[in-house]
Amino acid sequence: MTYREVYGGWLEHPQAFWQTQAKSLAWYKFPTITQQADEHGADRWFTDGELNTCYLALDYHIEQGRGDDTALIYDSPALGMQLGRNPVIKRYSFKELRDEVAKTAGMLANLGVQKGDRVIIYMPMIPEAAIAMLACARLGVIHSVVFGGFASHELAVRIEDAEPKVILSASCGIELSKVIPYKPLLDAALEESSHKVEHCIIFQRSELKVKAEMQAGRDLDWQSELAKAQPVGCTPVKATDPLYILYTSGTTGKPKGIVRDNGGHAVALRYSMEIVYGMKPGEVFWAASDVGWVVGHSYIVYAPLISGCTTVLYEGKPVKSPDAGAFWRVIAEHKVRALFTAPTAFRAVKKEDPEATLLKNHDISSLKCIFMAGERLDPPTYEWLSQVTALPVYDHWWQTETGWAICANPVGVEPAKIKAGSATYPMPGFDVRILREDGSEAEVNEQGYVTVKRPLPPSCLATVWRNPERFYDSYMSQFPGYYLTGDGGYKDEEGYLFVMGRVDDVINVAGHRLSTGEMEEIVGAHQAVAECAVIAVPDNLKGHVPVGLVVLKDGAAIAEDALHTELNQMIRKTIGPIACYQQTLIVQRLPKTRSGKILRRTLRQMSAKETYAVPSTIDDPLILTEIAEVMETRLSLS
Repeated sequence: MTYREVYGGWLEHPQAFWQTQAKSLAWYKFPTITQQADEHGADRWFTDGELNTCYLALDYHIEQGRGDDTALIYDSPALGMQLGRNPVIKRYSFKELRDEVAKTAGMLANLGVQKGDRVIIYMPMIPEAAIAMLACARLGVIHSVVFGGFASHELAVRIEDAEPKVILSASCGIELSKVIPYKPLLDAALEESSHKVEHCIIFQRSELKVKAEMQAGRDLDWQSELAKAQPVGCTPVKATDPLYILYTSGTTGKPKGIVRDNGGHAVALRYSMEIVYGMKPGEVFWAASDVGWVVGHSYIVYAPLISGCTTVLYEGKPVKSPDAGAFWRVIAEHKVRALFTAPTAFRAVKKEDPEATLLKNHDISSLKCIFMAGERLDPPTYEWLSQVTALPVYDHWWQTETGWAICANPVGVEPAKIKAGSATYPMPGFDVRILREDGSEAEVNEQGYVTVKRPLPPSCLATVWRNPERFYDSYMSQFPGYYLTGDGGYKDEEGYLFVMGRVDDVINVAGHRLSTGEMEEIVGAHQAVAECAVIAVPDNLKGHVPVGLVVLKDGAAIAEDALHTELNQMIRKTIGPIACYQQTLIVQRLPKTRSGKILRRTLRQMSAKETYAVPSTIDDPLILTEIAEVMETRLSLS
């Protein structure tokens, strides 16, 4: 079938479409009710169905005779470098992984953890993190993964909100050459939080010689508790029971606890591996992310395993692990078929190895396609990666709230021609509309608010944990009947969606709305530029004017004034004098979240000399100090 036939079939018979997709899973009780709204008006799926997500990911494949097939590959150049050796690699078959998960679930059950309880997982990228997630799912326990190494206050906020019975953690994590002790961060968070957990179970990474200090009565040794546990089976849960809570940043500063259910999540992720990524059972899928983010939840742990694929769990960076050839090594060594990462990863590779000379050392013939998400795939990065790999590079767009792609190139059905800067087409289930401020639909090529007409498809957020009012206010109130994505963009004549950035990233220059995304495309295309951010800076005459913050490629030698002159000419030629491109600032690095998103809102606040909070997701807070000094000394404000 063609994409148009598949998408049209969903539009015509949406309930029947998703009922058909549900049949690809092994339910304990197959649902007869496909979709209905709950008491808060949220869209819920397969409401009378019963299943278990861990069973789908592990036990089912063993029952199908695939117990000895590889389920998970742990690859850690970070640990290898700490030990002065090659990357540490460990493989788990479906049976081996199921046995570890079943015993870990038994360990939790021995502590009285049961269906509906919450468990916070605060761990580095080690197999035990994925095992912990699956163990919770096995028991019907709601897990909430907090990015390993998050600051104590941010962890405390999540403990306060989720009220976990138990916290699973580790003695330490690794950030490039540094070993980061986790236990002091966890202890400080527990001291700050008014919610007191019953137990913390700590996995001691003995090879790193970082011994976590244990508090008697509360803290337990993971390995000792696991040795006392017996494996347990899967607990049936309702399709609408929560699988996990994942916190995402909110405009109020307090994180929003996105609630994901079991049934809709499993159905959508299984389908997405087929239509979005074109994966088949037994093939190797690598999402180069972290289990602390939604990509790690969906495409390191759940979707590949539910689909019977092998998944790669990578503890390292795209560069300095040990070099810019790290990704190529992993692909070659594990015969990865599809790679999913953020554009920032390959911008880092491009910066350190612009000619991709390290690629020549590795056979990546197993790789058939590369997928990008997490931020907009800028055309220069797309063009570079396409050129050096000679592979299709697909942008796709989704959010923590949706759990899978809103728009993508339907590789598993009918790959469409690639348009640089576009996430291609809406996936079945997502009726994407571009709306004006007044709620009317925008014309072709007219920018507006990107929304999704309800009902939202399976896997989308059910609510905000313990705060349905915030769920409605944040996502549903501005345009009744539509989910507000918070992004701006447009559709072209062929129905391709172009997401141009958050709606508050639009620069209003003398009454003209200009996109930062469009300007960043131009700035990023300069031969000396590795990466960039264009922000709106206050201007007494025009309201705001755009200013570019630029990181140069290694070895690039150009003065700031000369670079600005060239960039200004490029922008004037492409957009016109109306852009009023004000200034270019060369910086050593840009402030980013750990998932690679540039903190544009924080940069805008800094440029306007507004009070700003250091975001909890920032990779390195010291970068803000560096940027503040640059703005103080070199930014021209009128």
